[in-house]
Order: sequence, then structure tokens, then C-alpha cells
Amino acid sequence: MSNHGLQFTKGKTVSLGREIYPNLKLRIYTSGIRQNRLAKMLGIDEAHLSRIINGFRRPSGDIREQLATILQSDPEWLFYSMQINDPAMTTEVQSHAKV
Repeated sequence: MSNHGLQFTKGKTVSLGREIYPNLKLRIYTSGIRQNRLAKMLGIDEAHLSRIINGFRRPSGDIREQLATILQSDPEWLFYSMQINDPAMTTEVQSHAKV
């Protein structure tokens, strides 16, 4: 079993969630710009953009500004974030914690 890069130390709190940006997903969809084209416009690869969109990577300030400009949206609205939890990771962490 992988530990998703988490190290288990007694007494330490581990974050199991990730931030997603629902407004970013919505705006990309409604803009009609394909993800591969948007990545090229930003000067990043599509995998990097996908990780941002899906909450696995936080965008830099520069990328946030570029996205807001390209998508003609307010950056605060565009990057409103929600915390989600991954139950599979919670189960995995609990099983490792018993070790």
C-alpha cells in the first residue's frame, strides 16, 4: 500500500483533504476552451493544469492571474476553494497508524 507521501509520526496530525476549485472547473467548461489549449496558453503542460484543476497542486500567483485574465473572471471567485476528503486515504492512514 502506498502512503501518498505521508509520513506517520506519533502525535502528528495529517491532512487527508485536498482543495478543489469548483468555480475554476465551471468557468473552464463554460468558456469552451479545451484544457490542452488552456495549458498551452499558460505555458504549462496539460498534466500540471489537470493537477491544479483537480486539487492535487496549488497554482502559483502568476498562474492564478493568467487564468483569471484568460477566463475573464475575478480571481477571488475563480479560486474559491472547497476542502474535500478522500475516504480511501482515511482508511489507509488509519491502517498505517495501527502499525
